[in-house]
Amino acid sequence: MVKEFLSWQDIDRLIDELLPQIAGKFEVILMVTRGGIVLGGILAEVLDIRDVLTAAVEFPRDADIDKLAWPTFLQFPSDALLRGRRILIVDDVWDSGRTINTVRGRVEAAGGKPATCVLHYKPGRSLFPDRRPDFYGAVTTRWIVYPWEIDRGADFADLLPEVYLT
Repeated sequence: MVKEFLSWQDIDRLIDELLPQIAGKFEVILMVTRGGIVLGGILAEVLDIRDVLTAAVEFPRDADIDKLAWPTFLQFPSDALLRGRRILIVDDVWDSGRTINTVRGRVEAAGGKPATCVLHYKPGRSLFPDRRPDFYGAVTTRWIVYPWEIDRGADFADLLPEVYLT
């Protein structure tokens, strides 16, 4: 898979795509760890949303049962924090879609009103052909390396200005 290394300016452009779509519509941001933490924090600041929650979901890493196994919720807000509220579920990328849809299902079961938001949507890899993110910045087929993930590829360090390396 081709890697695409994004800069903070690229992230700004993607967020500029998202903001007009989501502004004023949500009371709570639910960040999916770890990918949604940076985007969720930025959106919370820009949209002045002070109720910021996190969800951590883990799927078994056994290839034989991978797509059949139930996830483990390592961290999830209580139903009382979700019930009746408009919740923006944020992650960096919708690849298979399993994690964000698992979070969406649990928010719905708690009585929340969820919508999903990602920077990148990969429809060709999604396990949910009848569903897509409610809001996304771009469609891609590439392996995206975000500026906060500089440890994901030694090649990337060569692209960074000296200021990031010290």
